Amino acid sequence: MIRRTVRLTLPATMLTLAVSTSHAQQSASPALGEFTTTVDVGNPTLKGSARYDEKSGSYAISGSGANIWAKKDAFRYVARPMKGDFILTTRAQLLGKGVDPHRKIGWMIRSTMDSSSPHVSGVVHGDGLTSLQFRRTAGAETEQVQSTIKGADVIQLERRGRTYIMSVARYGDTLSAVQTTDIDLGDSVSVGLFVCAHNDTVMEKAVFSDVRITVPARVGFVPYREYIGSNIELMDVTSGQRRIIYRSTASVQAPNWTRDGKALIYNQDGKLYRYDLATNTPTLINTDFATRNNNDHVLSPNGKMLGISHQPPDNGGKSMVYTVSVTGGTPKRVTENAPSYLHGWSNDAKFLVFTGIRGDSTDIYKIPVTGGAEVRLTTAEGLDDGPEYGPDGRIYFNSSRSGLMQLWRMNADGSNQTRLTNSRFNDWFPHVSPNGKSIVFISFLADISPTDHPWYKHVYLRTMPVAGGEPKVLAYVYGGQGTINVPSWSPDGRYVAFVSNTDKY
Repeated sequence: MIRRTVRLTLPATMLTLAVSTSHAQQSASPALGEFTTTVDVGNPTLKGSARYDEKSGSYAISGSGANIWAKKDAFRYVARPMKGDFILTTRAQLLGKGVDPHRKIGWMIRSTMDSSSPHVSGVVHGDGLTSLQFRRTAGAETEQVQSTIKGADVIQLERRGRTYIMSVARYGDTLSAVQTTDIDLGDSVSVGLFVCAHNDTVMEKAVFSDVRITVPARVGFVPYREYIGSNIELMDVTSGQRRIIYRSTASVQAPNWTRDGKALIYNQDGKLYRYDLATNTPTLINTDFATRNNNDHVLSPNGKMLGISHQPPDNGGKSMVYTVSVTGGTPKRVTENAPSYLHGWSNDAKFLVFTGIRGDSTDIYKIPVTGGAEVRLTTAEGLDDGPEYGPDGRIYFNSSRSGLMQLWRMNADGSNQTRLTNSRFNDWFPHVSPNGKSIVFISFLADISPTDHPWYKHVYLRTMPVAGGEPKVLAYVYGGQGTINVPSWSPDGRYVAFVSNTDKY
């Protein structure tokens, strides 16, 4: 387990490129969100339209067109230019009963706007057929690889060089992937959302929400030495609807909601910031000498104090726990031993719980807020981490003692340690809702080491009842380290805050 914060400054540049628009009816819009163009490819008889709702972040697209198949296409397209590798993700829904069962929506990556252009598309049909469709060369026949998932409403399309991966799910389920390889669309392409009626006399409509365009970390990226940009997002835990409230080219990590619901506290470049939700303004919190803070910080029950994990250079940069006023000041050291990574503050405000590395063992400890002797709470083989007090006074944590990293719970004195998840993923950082009824946590795929929670991976944010039950997916995220390390629920229990990542585009 490594946690380290390194300073970084990135240039805020944007990619621009020319895209062929032959055989397209093109119109420019000043308000297309992530996109720059809305066009009718293939000249359908009925002209489509697109509208972006800035408040919800959703796109309403109307499109006609005879088909996207065979040697040419006709459809409505909302697109932008891109280069290199990227990941496209959305939740999508066709509206109404429709006319043709083969009406279709999804993501498309296209070489040009010509109706016979090479393309790769993640497609969901009106009858539920979900497939990866592609035309290898201009004017060639369309091919497809069908998914076993029917009626998907989560569509993800990823480009890795000449490999294209479509991952789909019904919202709440995990993704299922199919792929195709050795397709050369050129480095400069257009990417976007489409609607096709499969009938040139009909107009069909669809809504796309939670639209995310992600540029992943490049090949050869060096973790903890290089970083990509960050988005702070708020998510409605009932609907799963997400909204980006802050974008940065720097490494922003671990947003933590203040008790009054007015602000978030997050980590960036070893420092802590208060982000005012009313003004959308970040302000540096003065933590005096503690300027090498990692992404383990929590608020006291009354919201007046902040617990932090600072890495003082005089002990080799090993993290130690401190407390400081939430408005800033000189931190007071709590732990004597290092490394110590803070995660929880008891409901009675008397104790802190933290992850401590002592020799070859990584376990959970508690200590009085005023300092003193630390008490070891876990002794099992494997790594124990992420301890947090729930409203019921018990401690929720994650442990690799069973092989994969899973969620556990124990009493405040360390007794009655009980496993909560039994999944095929590596589950980290359980955060219990203010009403004590549900848990939100992050799941890394099984190809990640159980004892690691790395940067810049495909991860899920999942939820499950505190009383037990099958977890379901709340968000499909490119992130990982720093995404949701700390207690992130809004005080009213309606939202959670987290970080997603993308390089510039």
